[in-house]
Amino acid sequence: MAAFFYYFFLLPVSYLPMFILYRFSDFLYLVIRFVYPYRKKVVLENLRNSFPEKSEKEIQRIAHQFYRHFCDLIIESIALFSMSKKQVLKRFKAKDTAAIERLYDQGKSVIITSGHYNNWEMAAVAMNPQIRHQVDGVYTPLSNKFLNRVFKASREKFGAHLRPKSDCKNMFETHQNQLVATGFGTDQCPVRHVKKTYWTKFLNQETPVMFGTEKYAKQYDYGVVFLRIEKIKRGYYQFEFDLVEDKPQDAPYGKITERHVRLLEKQILSAPQYWLWTHKRWKLKPEMMEHNNHKSA
Repeated sequence: MAAFFYYFFLLPVSYLPMFILYRFSDFLYLVIRFVYPYRKKVVLENLRNSFPEKSEKEIQRIAHQFYRHFCDLIIESIALFSMSKKQVLKRFKAKDTAAIERLYDQGKSVIITSGHYNNWEMAAVAMNPQIRHQVDGVYTPLSNKFLNRVFKASREKFGAHLRPKSDCKNMFETHQNQLVATGFGTDQCPVRHVKKTYWTKFLNQETPVMFGTEKYAKQYDYGVVFLRIEKIKRGYYQFEFDLVEDKPQDAPYGKITERHVRLLEKQILSAPQYWLWTHKRWKLKPEMMEHNNHKSA
């Protein structure tokens, strides 16, 4: 069934011109916003808790803008199945790569931190041709093996390498003689049994943050940069890097984690409609975690 869905729907649809695909997006918006609301309760609760100072009218306006953008993300992700390298690089351009280029010149591999902000799927595809480091990504495999294979192939088609998160430690061990840029999505909610979780205030809420970025940066002496993606107009993005830490082994505990969290928070506050508000980011509370002794100051 998954193969049928891919070959007879997803792939043919991906070849349609973008102006037609965006009409599908407009229709999809009406469906998931008004007919069969998609995670409406989660979206509104997240927004209200994150912006207690905003009126209900403002909250609804952000929700409206978010659902518009979310539908575009779905359509753009489908288009990536058949989008050429030239088309991708036209739609997702480097604005400023100086921070990561300096680390390359110093002979340092890097960890790229980012969140589910703007079009992270296009970033996974477009990044490798535009920086000198070899791009590696950590991902959670889909339960359907066929769909996992085709989505992975789509993301890797311009040279990036993806590894399942269960193979994360092996990935760092095997890349000690190669300059790589390993991408971590750092705004996902940790699982209860995670051994190292860092708690901090994020968008007005006590929030658990996975500690892997700081842990691996210190262990393997990787520089850390934050990937900032900006939406220029519908279907077009640009990206740049902010330096988080270039001497991780000298950084005090929590500095790296606090820094990348604050950079993501700043970006969300500037244009909240582009973050993934459907995600149940705050489903865990400190008392629910098995290991919760890592706190921000």
